[in-house]
Amino acid sequence: MKLKGKVSLVTGAARGIGKEIALTLAREGSAIVLWDINSELCKKVEEQIKKLGTNALFSEVEVSNLEEVSNAVKTAVEKFGTIDILVNNAGITKDTLIIRMKEEDWDKVIAVNLKGVFNCTKEVIPVMMKKSWGRIINITSVIGIIGNRGQANYAASKAGIIGLTKSIAKEVASRNITCNAIAPGYIETEMTSRLPESVKEAYIKSIPLARAGTPSDVANLVLFLAQDESSYITGQVINVDGGMVM
Repeated sequence: MKLKGKVSLVTGAARGIGKEIALTLAREGSAIVLWDINSELCKKVEEQIKKLGTNALFSEVEVSNLEEVSNAVKTAVEKFGTIDILVNNAGITKDTLIIRMKEEDWDKVIAVNLKGVFNCTKEVIPVMMKKSWGRIINITSVIGIIGNRGQANYAASKAGIIGLTKSIAKEVASRNITCNAIAPGYIETEMTSRLPESVKEAYIKSIPLARAGTPSDVANLVLFLAQDESSYITGQVINVDGGMVM
């Protein structure tokens, strides 16, 4: 029970990587605050966590809306007293070549993926400062490092998270709060399962370990960064990609 007594907030917790992160932290004793816009799926995750004997609280939150985020943070603090660990995982894709990309598709991806991290971090940091301890873990992507055709909006949002992570790390270090980013590569999720087989095969060929990653590969790193043992690591971007990007 490495996180007994801690409270973790995980955004985009209804499925995939976010769900696995929430369950992994819960298994180590952390109470979990679950945010997602998919209330049906996220309530099922809430039930799973409670069956583990851990407290959980689901709120339907659109992370791009600062007022919703602010109100949900207040609700979480009223229930649990604090927030120790923030995992900014919520994200969307709206892929197409930039010459075909609609302005609203650019704006929506930036709003959820990048502004969402800003909103959640801005509202949670004061809570962490009160106790001079905190862990902020942002889920970016290797696409934010190397780019990808058809994903200009997604790549820009994920690259923005990297710059935001480093800036926040410098701002909050004196308050014993760390801020790091995790950049997953090709991870097996519902999102990637919809890719054509030819695309999946091309990804695998580009990975030295010759396999896709799993949500637990990402969640295990989140767990480490959430603990006291990671206290001297901040402002870092750690790839979980099987060697795809070296």
